[in-house]
Amino acid sequence: MAPPPHAGSAVSLLVADDDEVTRSGLSMLLAAQPGISVLGEAADGLEAVERALRLRPDVVLMDVRMPRCNGIDATRRLLAEAADPPKVVVITTFENDGYVTAALRAGASGFLLKRLPVRRIAEAIRVVAAGEAILFPAALGRMVAARPLVSAEALPQAALTGREEEVLRLMATGLSNPEIAESLTVSLETIKTHVGNVLTKLGAQNRTHAVVIAYESGLVVPGFAG
Repeated sequence: MAPPPHAGSAVSLLVADDDEVTRSGLSMLLAAQPGISVLGEAADGLEAVERALRLRPDVVLMDVRMPRCNGIDATRRLLAEAADPPKVVVITTFENDGYVTAALRAGASGFLLKRLPVRRIAEAIRVVAAGEAILFPAALGRMVAARPLVSAEALPQAALTGREEEVLRLMATGLSNPEIAESLTVSLETIKTHVGNVLTKLGAQNRTHAVVIAYESGLVVPGFAG
């Protein structure tokens, strides 16, 4: 995976969306945000993969519904083909998009709602570039409940310890590692170890994928708040 950007450097971004107004608007507004450098745009999934491989951005802001290749397939292909894959953040209207959890399972680091203020989208991009995940737990829970995905029952067979399950539940609320460490009154290194063990045992690609598995398995239910 690509290393986090150095402190003080701008996060390079590729914006992929088939709607020209949305795409150009996001690009312009995000380029004006501190710490964001927009390298380019893509109008569909195939173009997103091609330009990401060539431009090597830190983050790709990926729409889901695009022609030729949708955001899910583009995410999966990009993460498989890139030597140093960028972080992928799905951006969606949510209420009308049942494909977001599939994108997360394909390796996306999280998802954002298009109606969010641009400053919050920019903040999320910076957070993801630094190695964290972006989750909207209530929205994710409702989505999984409304459109469950068929998955191997990984969680019941994963033999998570009690503390690992506790950490996974807190991950599902959107807490970062430092916030989980503070909540459980343990060291950050201990939490990093627990998170690593959870990902390994679940066979999850990243912490976002682990949370999706937690929802699908029933460990975390819609409306869970810690």
